[in-house]
Amino acid sequence: MKIFILSISLFFSVITSAQNSLDELLRQYNNESIPYISVSTLETIQDTVLLLDAREKKEYQVSHLKNAVHIGYDHFKIKSFTQQHISKDPYIVVYCSIGIRSEDISEQLKKAGYTNVYNLYGGIFEWKNNDLPILNSNEELTDEIHTYSKKWGKWLHKGKKIYSN
Repeated sequence: MKIFILSISLFFSVITSAQNSLDELLRQYNNESIPYISVSTLETIQDTVLLLDAREKKEYQVSHLKNAVHIGYDHFKIKSFTQQHISKDPYIVVYCSIGIRSEDISEQLKKAGYTNVYNLYGGIFEWKNNDLPILNSNEELTDEIHTYSKKWGKWLHKGKKIYSN
């Protein structure tokens, strides 16, 4: 009987922790129409891709990935992006805080004909959680990460959380 109760307890603790996983969060908000790229894969090819930051300017100024181009989210216009005559074939990786806003922007890029678009799994938070370098507005290494809000900030486990408005 004790084994049965222990098994049931273990089962429910696994279910509960799964509901708090990044996988589950992303499944809740994303439709997975854009393939994810892992932090470890991006780390190896970072200098060969077009890296787009889909967070707001204030977030980007506090923290961003090396060589990332700020495109924003709230005011992103696909027409403005396509007018830059960026080739539709190179690898494009879009990121945000954890990977939700970046999927929305990635879907717009894909619909506009960009063929190799990827969403960074876990976003800048997962990048920092893996002890990878983050830059500030002066292109200097920083430990500060703009966390968008306290709700989303719980997914950042390393670095100094910044909640500026």
